[in-house]
Amino acid sequence: MKVETCCYSGYKIYPGHGKRAVKVDGKVQIFLNAKSAKGTALKRNPREITWTVLYRRKNRKGVHGEESHLKKKTRKVAQTLTRGIGNLTLDALLAKRNQKPEFRKAQREQAIKEAKEAAAKKKTANKEKKAAQPKVVQQKAAKSVKTAAPRVGGKR
Repeated sequence: MKVETCCYSGYKIYPGHGKRAVKVDGKVQIFLNAKSAKGTALKRNPREITWTVLYRRKNRKGVHGEESHLKKKTRKVAQTLTRGIGNLTLDALLAKRNQKPEFRKAQREQAIKEAKEAAAKKKTANKEKKAAQPKVVQQKAAKSVKTAAPRVGGKR
């Protein structure tokens, strides 16, 4: 027993049911019922017709929506280091990986301390530079303000 699927609705067509239509280019279309054939004749997109399997798959409705989720899950395997990354060599990467957290924390604190000292030095240098420059007070240029044109005519 050969069970076929409707080319419009996506439902199964059992022997003795359905209607076949052969197009001019030789393609055979099999429809479950007149409703499906009419939908194709009117050039309706089955993905926008709510009762078709294509619509239900697209919008993940019920049983048809779950079919796409049955893919076999793959397991990611962690890769071991085999070569350098960027400008770091493999030895440098391995050394960094094997460092203790306390050592990393000490390094971080030292880097922060150095950055703060550099920022403080820069700030004091800027203050000294500003203090050395004499203050020059500039007068603002007077803006030319247009006076309103006299109003013509009396009250209304």
